[in-house]
Amino acid sequence: MTKAAGLLAGAGLRPTRQRAAIVGAMQREGRPVTAQALHVRLVADGRGPGLATIYRTLQALEAAGYARTFPAGEGELSYKLCDPGHHHHLICEGCGLVVEIPSCEVEEWAAQAARRRGFAVSSHQADIFGLCERCSPKRAARRPLRA
Repeated sequence: MTKAAGLLAGAGLRPTRQRAAIVGAMQREGRPVTAQALHVRLVADGRGPGLATIYRTLQALEAAGYARTFPAGEGELSYKLCDPGHHHHLICEGCGLVVEIPSCEVEEWAAQAARRRGFAVSSHQADIFGLCERCSPKRAARRPLRA
């Protein structure tokens, strides 16, 4: 079973050719992508599932914990495949890169912050925004990027 088929089955979806193309495009993208952008790419590749199929597939992957949504502006959402399970993200405001960080790196800080303020934590979500190494002005000043 391919990784795409496994993700789709885990999300309760039959692993059709079109859905596998959606998952494959998301895997190649590596960054959050909107349903509209996926549709344009897949139609250009000649594997064009309908936009409704793309939205349903993305929503099912998110509901099953295999994808995460991020704001894409103007009320639109972008989607990124993620490992299931609790984790957090570093999000580059320059290029949109999203890096997963294990929850263990954030859990202690979140618990302490809540305790100091008298909160009993039921859940949390931490997304940390900034600039990745490629987009950081400090890096650009140190040395040019290699192609």
